[in-house]
Amino acid sequence: MKVLLAEDDEKLGKLIEYMLVQNNIKVDWVKTGSEVYEYALYGDYDVLILDWMMPGETGIDACARLRQSNYEKAILMLTAKDSIEDRVTGLDAGADDYLVKPFEFSELMARLRALSRRSTQKIQQDIIAVGNFRLNRTAKVLMSGENKVQLSPREFQIFDLLAQNVGIVVPREVLLDRIWGLETEVSSNNIDSYMKILRKKIEASGSASHIKTVRGVGYKLEVEEE
Repeated sequence: MKVLLAEDDEKLGKLIEYMLVQNNIKVDWVKTGSEVYEYALYGDYDVLILDWMMPGETGIDACARLRQSNYEKAILMLTAKDSIEDRVTGLDAGADDYLVKPFEFSELMARLRALSRRSTQKIQQDIIAVGNFRLNRTAKVLMSGENKVQLSPREFQIFDLLAQNVGIVVPREVLLDRIWGLETEVSSNNIDSYMKILRKKIEASGSASHIKTVRGVGYKLEVEEE
């Protein structure tokens, strides 16, 4: 595994770098958000570990900028901010998982392994065609017929997961794990809210959403294949 670590705290950065190397993980260590962007785009990393608060461009800023540039590798956010609002901000910026300081190194390793597994198991397709929908997974664009559906990064991830499992019920627990990470304070009510907004946006484009609720279980995308 190869990791990019962004941490401006010299003592903590050295400790994390040392522990990762001791576990046979290759590490590049940077100390600013602007370096993150440059290294991530030109380095072949399995996971990025970004500290939220760094001088100049923050980890959140770097994460959002990378996602806007269609960067698809896993991103783990490290921060002392532990409120639900902060977690949602980090996840909506494009982070795949969130670890609050102080943390146990064993938990960091577990999260890295999980993110690496999800990354290697991800079905890589530039375009998915499902019924009247076309998902450009590189540009993160959803087309409904001839109309573009304006989705946030999180909404696109949700629809993408449903489209990869068309006709199959995706349990809420799977949505939480695949979209928000191993541990999150995002609740079933939050997922329901996302689904409500997602349906409205698709229907506003002139198409039925085709997202069905399976009460007590989860959601599925049910369309007739062309």
